Amino acid sequence: MIPELEILSPSSVKEIVVILSKKNTGTKLLAGGTDIIPGFQIDSKRFRGVECLIDLAGIDELKVISESDDEITIGAACSFAEISKNKIVTENLPLLSESANTIGNPPIRNRATIAGNFVNNAPCADSVPPLLAYDAFLEISSSESIRRTSLEETLLNPYETSVLPNEIITKIIIPKKRKIYYGTFYKLGRRRGVAISRITLAILLLIEDDKIKDMKIASGAVTPIGLRLRELEESCIGNSPNTALFKEVSKKLGKRILEITGLRWSSHYKVTVVQQMIYQLLEKLYMESKEAQIEK
Repeated sequence: MIPELEILSPSSVKEIVVILSKKNTGTKLLAGGTDIIPGFQIDSKRFRGVECLIDLAGIDELKVISESDDEITIGAACSFAEISKNKIVTENLPLLSESANTIGNPPIRNRATIAGNFVNNAPCADSVPPLLAYDAFLEISSSESIRRTSLEETLLNPYETSVLPNEIITKIIIPKKRKIYYGTFYKLGRRRGVAISRITLAILLLIEDDKIKDMKIASGAVTPIGLRLRELEESCIGNSPNTALFKEVSKKLGKRILEITGLRWSSHYKVTVVQQMIYQLLEKLYMESKEAQIEK
């Protein structure tokens, strides 16, 4: 049952941070709102004690996507529909655009926002692996300060982040890559449409002179929260890409997931699938890089 709630509709971020400085207890930010009704209906502990919602619908400054020479900035209240077709995103951040297009269905993508997706920090948040792979930063505002921190440091535990009750995420900032990375996003759900993710992977690969110069691997759903798998990345950098290396990465990934999650009823299925997928995806990216070299 949805209780009676106070709804506030500020017109700027300045107004929001003033409100949050005075009444952050029992107050939640309302962006897309796709979790609000289900959350109250199932009596989710995340919504217990909520008395006031701050509606972000009228805050245009939270819906801007822009780029500079060094970085791309995405407003926290941009919807996934906007992100999936925005030219700046599709040209520079294809993994994020692809993941945005897999979320829910068109009505959900029209409502759900990028910051709302990751600030809930659900294991199945599809935007998280691409954002982690792209080394995303967040701009977070309060009445006292504006701070910048990495998304990776912000995600703490399932449904828990380091964002304080008196703060609001205003921007997602992604550094531009100066070199050509080959990348892919993979999602597995129980069905093709409106599927909650069972496994997600985002991979970026930089190969120069037949050596792996850089690699980014991020997982979601198969781990309690989205994670950058830095140990796997470091084990590959400096090595020649080949089948033996990719098989070794696959084994290490399975072992790492079991270390993080422990043995569960779904472990055999998930670990087997994610091992096979990372192997296939790395092979695919390597072949793409080789074909690009031939075309040169």
